[in-house]
Amino acid sequence: MAVDLVERLDAQVRERVRREGVDPQREAVVVRRIAEEVVRAHDELSLTGAVAPVADDDAMVGDLVARIAGFGPLQPFLDDPEVEEVWINSPERVFIARRGRHELTNLRLDAAQVDELVERMLKSSGRRLDISTPFVDAMLPEGHRLHVVLEGITRGFTAVNIRKFLLRAHRLADLVALGSLTPQAARFLEASVRAGMNILVAGGTQAGKTTMLNCLAASVPGGERVVSAEEVFELRFSHPDWVAMQTRQAGLEQTGEIVLRDLVKEALRMRPSRIIVGEVRAAECLDLLLALNSGLPGMCTLHANSAREALVKMCTLPLLAGDNISARFVVPTVATSVDLVVHLGVGADGTRRVNEIVSVPGRVEADVIEVEPIFVRHGDELRRTGGVPARTERYERVGIDVHEVLAAGPAGDH
Repeated sequence: MAVDLVERLDAQVRERVRREGVDPQREAVVVRRIAEEVVRAHDELSLTGAVAPVADDDAMVGDLVARIAGFGPLQPFLDDPEVEEVWINSPERVFIARRGRHELTNLRLDAAQVDELVERMLKSSGRRLDISTPFVDAMLPEGHRLHVVLEGITRGFTAVNIRKFLLRAHRLADLVALGSLTPQAARFLEASVRAGMNILVAGGTQAGKTTMLNCLAASVPGGERVVSAEEVFELRFSHPDWVAMQTRQAGLEQTGEIVLRDLVKEALRMRPSRIIVGEVRAAECLDLLLALNSGLPGMCTLHANSAREALVKMCTLPLLAGDNISARFVVPTVATSVDLVVHLGVGADGTRRVNEIVSVPGRVEADVIEVEPIFVRHGDELRRTGGVPARTERYERVGIDVHEVLAAGPAGDH
């Protein structure tokens, strides 16, 4: 495909987009229609021999739409359902993650292209990047999460990371179909959500924490009022009474910033039946902990390498809230506030799966919170351990016999 031909058709499409007052970011369908009309008109002209014909009409239209309404040379990766993440370390080093593994692509950009792509992405998100705000989290129109760190903070070039929102599972049953957990474990988690247990979802980067949180949230009874708080909107589940909130960065005068801690406090004033925090990573952990301890059911995610490490981190983060917060207060509060920890991992084959589900009985011995394993992965199998969750009266309150739910499943349940 000749470069000058692409440039010429690109200019024609852009001219019509400007003339018709089309917003390329919001009206990609209109841009595609214009591109198809321009390519068709070019094909008709090529019959006279005045111009060279287009070798592949569909490919040309796709290229034009990507250049004008999409994100240029990155668009094919964003359109590929197998690609989970795209990141730019430098203009000539663009990586992608596919099925849990990353690879260097043969795409080579220049610094001006990277700057233009970042500007276009941020324009669609309403967030900004400058010397005073050298890094930013934003959401792209397709729901993908954008993270940018400006050159000067990074060495040499602006670093760009796009984590695609690939929601392959909407409910716990979908995670069973994907091989992430067993039917028995799924039944137990669904029963635990219905019973109002406080659930901490832990795991490493790209382990599937947000997907698990979405699936758990989908099990919340419809009669409850859910309020969620996130850095950027990532939660997507079906519920009739749900208010979702996200943080906001400071304006040009360095005012108006809304941090996650503000949202957690605000959520408590909104008459929630259930609170969900996308990810706790700082002082907001204290506010969530106080809410859970007061009897408000909730769920959140946390970066940790095991269920036990997740509890340790849950005890550490509230200390960031101030010098007057002590471990003597936090540790027993975590022990009595968190009911279950679901720990996720990524297998050697790139498959995301549940590694363990543990109950937190509420006991502390020598400043260590005790846990009761309910399910533990052994190799490729997530096995029932024989442990029983604490506070079984909560299950009974909603008419669930948790012992029956945890009874041995049929053969093949693993």
